[in-house]
Amino acid sequence: MRIAYITAGAAGMFCGSCLHDNTLVSALRKEGHDALLIPTYTPITTDEEDVSLKRVFFGGINVYLQQKFPVFRGTPWFLDRLLDRRWLLNLASRFAVKTDAKDLGALQVSMLQGEYGPQRKEIEKLLLWLKDEAKPQIINLTAVLLSGLAPELKERLGVPILASLQGDDIFLESLPPPFHGEALSLIRDNARFIDGFVATSHYYADFMAGYLRLPPERIHVVYPGLNLKGHAAETEPAELRVRQTEPFTIGYFARICPEKGFHQAVEAFRLLRRQPGAPRCRLRVSGWLGANHWAFFERERKKLEHAGLSADFEHMESPDHASKVHFLQSLDVLTVPTVYREPKGLYVLEAWANAVPVVQPRHGSFPELIEATGGGVLVNPEDPADLARALRELLENPQRRAELGRRGLAAVRERFHAAAMAKNTLQVYEKYL
Repeated sequence: MRIAYITAGAAGMFCGSCLHDNTLVSALRKEGHDALLIPTYTPITTDEEDVSLKRVFFGGINVYLQQKFPVFRGTPWFLDRLLDRRWLLNLASRFAVKTDAKDLGALQVSMLQGEYGPQRKEIEKLLLWLKDEAKPQIINLTAVLLSGLAPELKERLGVPILASLQGDDIFLESLPPPFHGEALSLIRDNARFIDGFVATSHYYADFMAGYLRLPPERIHVVYPGLNLKGHAAETEPAELRVRQTEPFTIGYFARICPEKGFHQAVEAFRLLRRQPGAPRCRLRVSGWLGANHWAFFERERKKLEHAGLSADFEHMESPDHASKVHFLQSLDVLTVPTVYREPKGLYVLEAWANAVPVVQPRHGSFPELIEATGGGVLVNPEDPADLARALRELLENPQRRAELGRRGLAAVRERFHAAAMAKNTLQVYEKYL
């Protein structure tokens, strides 16, 4: 099967969607299919082998210039290619986090207008390449934020078009008016040209059916899966040794930002350490930390400093894959107490791949993941006291920690690995071919 999988780079940031898309396309290739991972805006960032094309379509510099200055909408294509060089896009992406929300809103609306927007030249480049060179049998847009492509793709290529649902609402809800309403309306209109949708959880399938007014029967659920290479799940026996020496280690591994609930983890740790008789423990933190969230991180770090807990707090820079696995295997328990309702939760699967139990809020995809695996504990959302209570219970009960970790490990080996994700995705594709 010839598959065109069109993804959006995240401006140099480690992004769960990019990691998911890269793992899926790699697994599809191992299944013998001709899958192309086509980056847009910027190159993708992943801690595994990058299997995406070296060419980037809708290069972020050209898209921005065409949005702001009409003269760039008619420049020769060979000049555009100079601005689409990967090193230049990577350099420009360092400043992307500073882009004003109003500019992002206007740009997103323009992209959703497709052939009727300022970036019609960029759409034409992709359409010609897909038609003349790639010649896909099926196209998968990795986000409905890319749905401005759908009408022209359907008309010019005439192949099935699917779109992944893996977190679009989070970005859309961050857009100020009137861009939020305009973008949502355009997506709902463009969805008429998309044959089917692939959601990362049943929770998110149900939510997006209402949010985008989609017929539920057009949404299929395929859970994320991990490439198990390097994780304990690849080689270690089911009966892994459980750490029983103090200090116990609570881990946070995700993007360090308010929406992922980093501040909730910090407050729960502070409350836990204040409890009489609580076991000594430390908080280890890692994950992508962008320049726009340094002030937020420093505020939370100083809270621990003022509480006299600096010696028991450790921050690691966003690591490579081997360092990530080493980090996870140093933990007794992982928590990422998100404020928003998480549609995927790759960090939960990564913890389980190393037999680490999780404590997560009772919302988003977490309840169904934990129900399906038995690999963790649920707590009240945005309730640091309840989180501290659950963490203490696990720290004081090594046998329960071990059992939860073993269940998570077994589930990842059986169901939440890359080959299973690829097989289930192919079953969805076959419905439309």
